[in-house]
Amino acid sequence: MEKRDYYEVLGVAKNATDSEIKSAYRKKAVQYHPDKNPGNKEAEEKFKEAAEAYDVLSNPEKRKRYDQFGHAGMSGSGFGGGGMNMEDIFSHFGDIFGGHFDFGGFGGFGSSRSQGPRVRKGTDLRVKVKLSLSEIAAGVEKKIKVKKYVACQHCNGSGSKDGSMETCSTCNGTGRVTRVQQTILGRMQTQSECPNCGGNGKIIKNKCPHCMGEGIVRGEEVISIKIPAGVMEGMQLSVPGKGNAARMGGVNGDLLVVIEEEPHEDLIRDENDLIYNLLLDLPTAVLGGTVEIPTVDGRVKVKIDKGTQPGKVLRLRNKGLPDVNRYGVGDLLVNISVYIPENISADEKKLFEKLQHSSNMKPKDSASKNFFNRFKHMFE
Repeated sequence: MEKRDYYEVLGVAKNATDSEIKSAYRKKAVQYHPDKNPGNKEAEEKFKEAAEAYDVLSNPEKRKRYDQFGHAGMSGSGFGGGGMNMEDIFSHFGDIFGGHFDFGGFGGFGSSRSQGPRVRKGTDLRVKVKLSLSEIAAGVEKKIKVKKYVACQHCNGSGSKDGSMETCSTCNGTGRVTRVQQTILGRMQTQSECPNCGGNGKIIKNKCPHCMGEGIVRGEEVISIKIPAGVMEGMQLSVPGKGNAARMGGVNGDLLVVIEEEPHEDLIRDENDLIYNLLLDLPTAVLGGTVEIPTVDGRVKVKIDKGTQPGKVLRLRNKGLPDVNRYGVGDLLVNISVYIPENISADEKKLFEKLQHSSNMKPKDSASKNFFNRFKHMFE
């Protein structure tokens, strides 16, 4: 199923402010909250969809990528790629629609979601991947070795030497402590992370000596990354769950992949179009002929009409790069220049002297004007 535009999901304009986006998300969250729509799968999906849209549009970096590349710019990154679950939503955005507060009158709205230990998440990693134009044109799968924190094999990431853990006496295993305050608005109940267990709800009795109770150690992993065709310099993709492992058996962070383009020997990229500067010899420009032009997938022969003028541009349709959002393929633009030799032989000089007196070799007024207009920036 094709994703809807994130701005459309929240019902805001593309130039909406941060406060407008937050307000729109809060309304959607309240409207489709699972506690208000028990058993309603459609409401649950819209609840997730709104959270996914808010995750992207509320983050300046993600929003910039989305505005430039659309959904392809998210490429499975955390929320912005469909990896949603309720636990993540309430962990990240619960405070926006009451996930950690209970004012009464909401029928326990959000309070059931705030129970239970907090799930830790590992930190994200960022790597750069260099791609050639041919790899960008076709899409590619890259394997890279990443140094990162991995789960300790001796304790399976739990941090406990023998697996024994006891319930935290401060929070009774919930991972949260509750505080009730009397305010001018009435009785307000707030929840916060348990300071004794750090939100885990459990206390390690015997720490693993290999990871010192952290559950993670330094390691490395070979990761396969599928990069879609048409990506651009600076674009950031994400591989969910391939970042640093979390302490004490939590959820892994993500691997953020930043695209770098390797310069091509002959071609210059302009969005989805490619540019090639062709330097013709004088006889071919005058008499016409056939020349070979490089493309991302080989060389092609191109016909040159007789009397071709410097500055003419040939357009080879669909010989550029595919759009990352699958909106078509760019073109290859061939800019033509004519090579004028600085040193010539005596015989060549005689030949040019003969041609110099030919009326066909004299530029017409219209040709002179066209030439000047084409290159007038050089004389300004």
